[in-house]
Amino acid sequence: MGIFNRLFGTKKEEETTMTKLNIGIILGSTREGRLSPQVGNWVKELADKRGDANYTIIDIADYKLPLLGESGADASGAAAWSEAVAAQDGFVFIVQEYNHSITGALKNALDYLRVEWNNKAAGIVSYGSVGGARAAEHLRGILGELLVADVRVHPALSLFTDFENGAELKPAPVQADSVNQMLDQVIPWATALKTIRQ
Repeated sequence: MGIFNRLFGTKKEEETTMTKLNIGIILGSTREGRLSPQVGNWVKELADKRGDANYTIIDIADYKLPLLGESGADASGAAAWSEAVAAQDGFVFIVQEYNHSITGALKNALDYLRVEWNNKAAGIVSYGSVGGARAAEHLRGILGELLVADVRVHPALSLFTDFENGAELKPAPVQADSVNQMLDQVIPWATALKTIRQ
């Protein structure tokens, strides 16, 4: 039996390999002084402790993505953006609320791609004066059009209670529980939807 296991692996090893999904944590702002890197790093730290997926921060600020269709603009980052998104099985969007919606940069980055988003799962972590709730609701409509199944649990961070002086992330303990509950939904949905893409 020992040689058989070495040659073909065990059922447990096979299950572990199958469940290692790639989940991209997308930072949804490019604005100077943004808080999304703090939030993204906090989510990644919590997620990495779970050991149920490969979590990667994807910062849209790292890609040259001018306004879609803008004449003469340098869109040299579009191919790398496509590759980064295509490599993921699911997402966690870090969303900040600007004027009751998502940032223009995030909407633009979403619009750059189509099939790379299709049949994947996503969770949303938002922040703002009312926890970014209105931005999250706008994002849900966009994700539906892109065939991304967003999950119900939605950690919403308040600029008043989860950030010190509105600048340094210090989330209430309940927020970490909320992130884990969200990921408890993202992982099985991402696993199921992966079978559609294969």
